Amino acid sequence: MDPELANDGNWKKDSSDSTPHETVGPDDEITWQYLTFDTELSRPSCFTTSTPLSMNEQQPPQCPDLKPYTNPYLWSRQRKNFMTWFGCIATTITAYTAGSYAAGNEQYMQQWHISEPAAEVGIAIFTVGFGVAPMFLAPFSEINGRRPVFVATGALFVVFQLTCALTPTFAGMLVARFFAGCASSTFSTMVGGVISDYYHAEDRNWAMTLFTMGAIGGSGLGPLVSGFIGQNTTWRWIFRLQVCTCGLLMIFIAAFFKESRGSILLSRKAKALNKWYDELEAAGYYGVSMPGIHPSSVVPGEKNASALPQRIRWKVQSDEERVSLFKMISISLYRPMHLLVTEPVVLFFSIWITFAWGLLYLLFSAIPLIFSTRYGFNIAESGAVFAAVSIAAVLSAILSIYQEPLARKYVTNEKHKEFLSTPEGRLLFCCVQSTLLPIGCFWFGWTCFSEIHWVVPTIGIGVATMGVFSIYLAVFNYLADCYHKYASSALAAQSFCRNLVGGSFPIWTAFMFRGLTYGGAGSLLGGIAAILTVVPWILVFYGPRIRARSKIARELLVKNDSD
Repeated sequence: MDPELANDGNWKKDSSDSTPHETVGPDDEITWQYLTFDTELSRPSCFTTSTPLSMNEQQPPQCPDLKPYTNPYLWSRQRKNFMTWFGCIATTITAYTAGSYAAGNEQYMQQWHISEPAAEVGIAIFTVGFGVAPMFLAPFSEINGRRPVFVATGALFVVFQLTCALTPTFAGMLVARFFAGCASSTFSTMVGGVISDYYHAEDRNWAMTLFTMGAIGGSGLGPLVSGFIGQNTTWRWIFRLQVCTCGLLMIFIAAFFKESRGSILLSRKAKALNKWYDELEAAGYYGVSMPGIHPSSVVPGEKNASALPQRIRWKVQSDEERVSLFKMISISLYRPMHLLVTEPVVLFFSIWITFAWGLLYLLFSAIPLIFSTRYGFNIAESGAVFAAVSIAAVLSAILSIYQEPLARKYVTNEKHKEFLSTPEGRLLFCCVQSTLLPIGCFWFGWTCFSEIHWVVPTIGIGVATMGVFSIYLAVFNYLADCYHKYASSALAAQSFCRNLVGGSFPIWTAFMFRGLTYGGAGSLLGGIAAILTVVPWILVFYGPRIRARSKIARELLVKNDSD
């Protein structure tokens, strides 16, 4: 047997290799079969017949290497870990881009003669592109795969970062920032989808935690590094550095990022096999030995697949069910908004995470304002305060990875242990940890006085960040658990709200803190955050009842139970 035939685990072992088969020729009808990752592939007749290959006019073409089309869920642990860390680094670089802009505000104002709120629009316009683009890019990745979207948008990301570095006008900066937000959105919003491509729900908590760490930690890293650049050189180097880092990321994506979407890999596998069968027939070898085909795999209305041997070709059901790109974009735009206005869970989670995310972006303006007026910090020193955000993200990630296994270890009651596996049970940790957000707001607002050491309000920023982290992770996990195949739409709805509304917070931050005083603004934000902490508690006690009233969640629950 050709050794190339043993290069994929799906090849069916045929005990009748020494048994001659009936002749199949070009006049026989081709039978189309549905291919899945579980399909056992039988070898073509030329490799199962006792007729020596030397009797044929030419050797049969070698089998294609099918390893690149392995089910992503069966990838090795090392490959999954590499893809996860790679995606999280990309997310960190994207989050870095969002906040790094703020360090050049004073220089923008001086060079282009604009007001402080106008300068802050550069952050808001970035988040607009960040929130809108996935509505179009996500369905495109469903049809063409993740890798082409990442490569294309990665190249555009570098181009628009370069445009930011070279633009002579503020209008050019805003346009470039918008498109930079559009291009970079794939490295944040779609990384969660990539992780779900190769991890089952019960296995991806640590991966989603690292993804969250990248999204939040990178937000603090941007102003931290850019503050030193803005203090010691021109604002253009803020973007020149990013051209280098994003360009390096782009090289790594092109070289190492592999396609992870299962339906795309399966389609490519079918095409590779069909091409090989065509080459075999062109060489004069017809027929594939197909013993014991299950009737369910036979395409209705086509030739009986039990004939041995036969001419077959493979097709993938997801290709037939896939709608046009225009239709997918229409669904991608409609369904998230429909869930937002019809599903209370999606609505209140979106409000909750929008406010929390807005507070994170609010820091881009609040920290330079407060620490420069109360402590006399320059741009670099104010940027250093953002280290609290990144450190808090790392601490929260460590806590989130180990808290659930520890809880299961010490919870002895089987009923309680089973509850931890439900969507509501996963919110228990967030119920406690989300209170850190209002605590951090009050802490920060009422300790940022010159007579109190600057470390104290800085710790308050870290505490608030840990609260944001828990909310971000809880929203992603809960919506994914509840809405299953509609999870991407539910997550798109909250992402749309989170980025469009949350990104506007820096524009009016200075007005609020100056008008209400620093303590008053901290109290207002802390009070709103405290009210919103009731959201997970309501779902813990009434979540099953609320989901039972949801038509979509109820249908998905019934379907999962029947499966």
